[in-house]
Amino acid sequence: MTPKHAHLLNRTVRYHEAGSGRTCILLHAFPLSADQWLPQLHRVPPGWRFVAPDVRGFRGMGQAYQDVGLDTATMASHAADVLQLMNHLDVDRGVVGGLSMGGYIALAVARAAASRLDGLVLADTKATADSDEGRAGRAAMIAKVQAEGVAAIADAMVPKLLGATTQRAQPDLVEAVRTIILRNTPEAVASALGAMKTRPDSVPVLAGLTCPALVICGAEDVLTPPADSEAMAAALPAVTTAVIPQAGHLSNLEAPLAFNQALTEFLSRI
Repeated sequence: MTPKHAHLLNRTVRYHEAGSGRTCILLHAFPLSADQWLPQLHRVPPGWRFVAPDVRGFRGMGQAYQDVGLDTATMASHAADVLQLMNHLDVDRGVVGGLSMGGYIALAVARAAASRLDGLVLADTKATADSDEGRAGRAAMIAKVQAEGVAAIADAMVPKLLGATTQRAQPDLVEAVRTIILRNTPEAVASALGAMKTRPDSVPVLAGLTCPALVICGAEDVLTPPADSEAMAAALPAVTTAVIPQAGHLSNLEAPLAFNQALTEFLSRI
């Protein structure tokens, strides 16, 4: 699959695209890239087009193109990037989904433009803002990536991103995730950490959503455990839930067949 590039108002975004029909935007986790969604892009259900962009700065786009606003990125600006990409692709309405950080951005899209959502997919994420402890942890990670580089972040994150079963049974995936992380720049990683650290509480957004939502989570997720998904589902008016056995925080990569089945069944009903 050859990546495409969209030249938006103030930046260029790399994205993957597959299938044809109604559009589902898929937003990746921290600190990965759009490559995270390749298992879904290779199995797009009939009647759908999947589009997976890199979040601002990821995959080193700041080196190839001027990436305006990387130092001051917020969830709101990331959501604006998604809406600009939808405009570029002539998508008035679509499904927006995200995993982890991508879920935070999807919620920011819902806050900014709920009328453009045909559906919302929230995977291995949460609606609450960071706690004081969480914000302190983000600040420490910013200092770490600035001092030690992206490899130090990969060392710290990979054991938390993947479930215990995956780490035992899929060593190749462990290395693949680390490779995706290492393709990013310290600037992109620090920018994303800052945006996550300052994101607002999105719990009030949930009750006001009228579009169908899918809340999906790996049973072995230690970063945003199933209890976080249960709390989001309880607040959503029209929700389908799925728990993926033997998967951790990156459930779409760890158990792609189960994840794809849950996503396909959800899309077939909207």
